Amino acid sequence: MEQVSLFGNVRFCAICRKTLPENYEDELCPFCKENQLFSEVKEYIRSNDVTEYQVSEHFNISKHLVRKWIAEGRIEYKEQEEKIANLHCSMCGESITFGTLCQKCYREKYHTQTVYATLQEAGDKSKMRFLEKEDKNRKE
Repeated sequence: MEQVSLFGNVRFCAICRKTLPENYEDELCPFCKENQLFSEVKEYIRSNDVTEYQVSEHFNISKHLVRKWIAEGRIEYKEQEEKIANLHCSMCGESITFGTLCQKCYREKYHTQTVYATLQEAGDKSKMRFLEKEDKNRKE
């Protein structure tokens, strides 16, 4: 999408409207491209019982990117037994299913009573899910 401004021909990201470099060939900036990809991955995970490897293969993306989203707490494994190798709490070293801190260290660091839900269903081992943000007004 080409637009003319006071400063000459300037291209903008179709979603966030950030300025794109002249030689950049896509219509979306890298940040918006990743967010759009994550939205597709989120829907795929919601619709299918999959592992990080299946997500990586289906979307032809690196396992590193899927693990990054896990480390960010955007997706996690449903079962505690199927933790990703080498994904450990950065404070105490306990195995975790997402993020960078275990529940105990997170509560200690942020002085909160946050509780992470775990699924108890048998047979869903090694599957992933999308994490919804909790309503802050909800009472526990």
